[in-house]
Amino acid sequence: MARRTKEDSLETRRAIIAAARDVFYTNGVTRTSLEQIATAAGVTRGAIYWHFADKAELFYAMRDEVQIPLIDRSDLELEPGTLGLDPLQRVERFLEVVLEQVAGDEATQKTIEIMTFKCEYVGEFARDLEGIALIHCELRDKLAKLYREAQRLGFLRVGVAPLCAAADTLLFMSGLIKIWVVDQDGSLVRKHAARLIIDHIEGKRAAGSVPSARKPAARAVSRAAAK
Repeated sequence: MARRTKEDSLETRRAIIAAARDVFYTNGVTRTSLEQIATAAGVTRGAIYWHFADKAELFYAMRDEVQIPLIDRSDLELEPGTLGLDPLQRVERFLEVVLEQVAGDEATQKTIEIMTFKCEYVGEFARDLEGIALIHCELRDKLAKLYREAQRLGFLRVGVAPLCAAADTLLFMSGLIKIWVVDQDGSLVRKHAARLIIDHIEGKRAAGSVPSARKPAARAVSRAAAK
């Protein structure tokens, strides 16, 4: 019985988060009330307060449902020796994994659009900017480590600084994702996303540094774009 009660509680929590995502997406975060979320979830405001202290905590829970799995998956692609790829191909695979997650999951797309376009980072949400900056800083440093390895092995084009290359990839990834989620008709980047990722990496590759055979991941991104 206790297990069933715990499962029911988790189910209610998931339903509240899903409802919050939909209402945030429709109204924007600032214009959304807990009463609206409760109605959409089919629960009382008291049920929301049982699971979340306030709207900000609910917002963070919604964000973390997407952000943490995405980070966990992408971190695996940045590990040394992943799939037997060279350092630049590991960066390429990381970008493909991120885009596959975005392309293949509606909740991820909605959450990114909410965080990017439908939330004002002021008041109770202001502190979230520090967390976002920290995550980006950590990711930049992981990418820089791979670019330094590529430089040591002779894969990185002469004159490209690893830290600048990492920052460039971070900016490329952020811009690609933001445009992807609003590119509903596919006229901006969706149809060309796989090619854009390849070109981004190959532009940093040293002349004569030939990558191994292209992995099928890029084709998966292309198929997702066609949906």
